[in-house]
Amino acid sequence: MQLDDQRIDETVLALLALFSFDGGRSWKGYNWDVMDRLYVQGFIDNPRSNSKSVYLEPQALERGLAIA
Repeated sequence: MQLDDQRIDETVLALLALFSFDGGRSWKGYNWDVMDRLYVQGFIDNPRSNSKSVYLEPQALERGLAIA
């Protein structure tokens, strides 16, 4: 079975946006590969930090909510 990374990334971005708090923070309990791809695309800050949450960039928050 072939996985569609783009659809997976969009789904996780939508989940991050839907469950965000404090103006764009979201818990980072998702697959590390997906989180790394979202970071490379500029949607979130570095998921490898010691923080238990990531910050969604404003355009990522808007895009994630539009997907949902």
